[in-house]
Amino acid sequence: MTRILIADDHMLVREGLRQLLAEEFPNAQLGEVGTTEETLEQLRRKPWDVLLLDIFMPGRSGLEVLEEVRRHWPALAVLVISSAPEEQLAVRVLKLGAAGYLNKRVAAEELVQAVKKVRAGGRYIGEALAEKLAAEIGGSSILPHEKLSEREFEVMGLIVAGRTLKEIAAELSLSVKTVSTFHTRIWEKLHVQNDVAVVRYAVEHGLLECQVTPPAAPAAPAPRNRRRV
Repeated sequence: MTRILIADDHMLVREGLRQLLAEEFPNAQLGEVGTTEETLEQLRRKPWDVLLLDIFMPGRSGLEVLEEVRRHWPALAVLVISSAPEEQLAVRVLKLGAAGYLNKRVAAEELVQAVKKVRAGGRYIGEALAEKLAAEIGGSSILPHEKLSEREFEVMGLIVAGRTLKEIAAELSLSVKTVSTFHTRIWEKLHVQNDVAVVRYAVEHGLLECQVTPPAAPAAPAPRNRRRV
């Protein structure tokens, strides 16, 4: 029996995913959580085969959670789902150990295909990601935000969310001096001179979209025929 855990902070998204997966995998055991802490708690309670992980949820960074999953549950297939464009974050989450990356706006058939592939031990790569990887192999230069470390990327997300350096330090259990150092590195790597430009960069590149303007949760998928999640 396949066990699939759905981790997303939007209830309607979870319901839509659950309905779709229940139809495609009638014998599967399905679970739902709405925060990163609830996600880790469920993983501690019992084994799961596939984790559908929204990278932007209340609590700890989804990237940090992904790293922890890889340390403690290396056999768990993690399929990251996000409203951010695939070509912007997919390479980063794959490097952290995710089995695949999907934009929430993909058709239902693609989601089912991705779940089946990662459940079987494979990796799911969509068309946009395939083009991205091909460009990198061909020697194309990487984007500035891809030079950020995981902690710098996390700090950038909190800056975009409107946190002060003091608030970021408290949330990440770091000193203000350390956060200030990350802050300076972010400016240098993104080639910007203020936080307004950081936010503009994030918006222009489709990064941390949920933290800038949370999208309205989509309705549950319609019966068959190109349902969307």
